[in-house]
Amino acid sequence: MDSYIVPRNMQWRKDVESGIFPVSFMTDIKALAKSEGLWNLFLPGLKDDEPGTGLSNLDYAPLAEVMGRISWASEVFNCSAPDTGNMELLHMFASAKQREDWLVPLLDGDIRSAFAMSEPDVPSSDATNIQTSISKDGNGYRISGRKWFITNAAHPDCKFLIVMGKTDPDAPRHRQQSMVLVPIDTPGVEIKRNIPILNHHIPEGHCEILFRNVKVPADNLLGGEGDGFMMAQARLGPGRIHHCMRSIGQAELALELMCDRAHERKTFGTYLNDRANVADWVAQSRIEIEQARLLVLKAAWMIDNVGAKAAQKEIAMIKALVPSMLCRVTDRAMQTFGAMGMSPDTPLGDIYTWGRALRFADGPDEVHLRAISNMEFKASKERFGESAKYLTPSTSG
Repeated sequence: MDSYIVPRNMQWRKDVESGIFPVSFMTDIKALAKSEGLWNLFLPGLKDDEPGTGLSNLDYAPLAEVMGRISWASEVFNCSAPDTGNMELLHMFASAKQREDWLVPLLDGDIRSAFAMSEPDVPSSDATNIQTSISKDGNGYRISGRKWFITNAAHPDCKFLIVMGKTDPDAPRHRQQSMVLVPIDTPGVEIKRNIPILNHHIPEGHCEILFRNVKVPADNLLGGEGDGFMMAQARLGPGRIHHCMRSIGQAELALELMCDRAHERKTFGTYLNDRANVADWVAQSRIEIEQARLLVLKAAWMIDNVGAKAAQKEIAMIKALVPSMLCRVTDRAMQTFGAMGMSPDTPLGDIYTWGRALRFADGPDEVHLRAISNMEFKASKERFGESAKYLTPSTSG
């Protein structure tokens, strides 16, 4: 990071602003990372024929935190979303041919991918609401629908989409959905626009995509018909924790920038670090980052030891906690910088934008808070009445 990535951040920004994408040095620097074994660090339990280190989630957490300090760094190590989640899906559910055609090139970093689930006309935080149709058509499937905020679909190396839709609207609620692999150049796939977030343009894209009678072979079905909801849940658990790991690194960078600015900037003759309110911002930010990091590490440890399903409450907690923490810390840093903090002269505007977007990505805060409260209420029913022994009823007449 210090030797090869941070020094190139300015060049990355210039290349992207000039419409050169991928940036001029990306191929060489990815080859260097791969040659040093810093590759596919996120994916545990790899088979012998698949490249990667097979680190645990707990091992990977501090690495993701460091990578998160630069927005594009994860791609250098083949550890960027949504490819990471797609590789995990293919690793778990792909057929032998699908592995050869799509997983191996992803693991090698030769191509990139996107995951097409969310839709504009329904609350997509509940994947049972999706309306995109995946219907049988002869020896294949025909796909019709509209997706949006599909990350990575504008990347020039994005070669396929994993599309989630309904194959059987009459099946039980959680068995209506399936996933299919769709090459991005398939006739009928139309990328309508790359949607800016907070008026911020992300080159790899948050795209709106129209599927107009898109035909794919039956062999492109991922898993079995009706497995879509289950596979989506399997994918989102690790994906959420990876986002949170990277966000810790962004929060650390924001705090470092805030402290450095407070040391060098005077207002009314006094350095900002001597202002009580700025000192409080720094202290509050440090406390919140450490709390968030420890909870992320706990969630990582639980996924490693008891699995993502048993860790679902911890995953929901970090997803509800970390993006808001990142926004608060970054907002304080921006306030410390003054108007400069909103300009491209610092990374704070980009960090804040991503933190705010992450409060929607992989489910909005409210969904995770409701999931946590439901689990707490369920546990309280199982032990209902036990807390009564701690009550101290009045003994007065």
